[in-house]
Amino acid sequence: MDPIADMLTIIRNALVLGKPEVIVPYSGLKLEIAELLAKKEFVEGTSIVENEDSQKKEIKIELKYYSDGKPAISSIKRVSKPGFRVYVRVNNIPKPRGGFGVVVVSTPHGIMTGQDAKRRKTGGEVLCEVLS
Repeated sequence: MDPIADMLTIIRNALVLGKPEVIVPYSGLKLEIAELLAKKEFVEGTSIVENEDSQKKEIKIELKYYSDGKPAISSIKRVSKPGFRVYVRVNNIPKPRGGFGVVVVSTPHGIMTGQDAKRRKTGGEVLCEVLS
């Protein structure tokens, strides 16, 4: 019952299969995470699509692959879970794999990378970790 974990699993499974894009159910939080991944060039882009059958919005995420066929995302995992929330202060924001990845942090100023949160001197909940 964790929609963010479901979205990350859909992306992870599609990358293993080499799919060009995925469709996930719409929510504002998932859209912000997807747009952040696009901004950091882990995915090609995102867009909101309308499902003709149910008239519900969905998020289309275009996955990114390098010229040799390897995905831009080597690992994507949920850190904070509904049963075990992970909150950090600005000094304790993790730096995944020496800077070759990003952590997505939910702060009072919105969803941002750990690096941006450090720059704004704010902590928050560590939602997920993405490695290239």
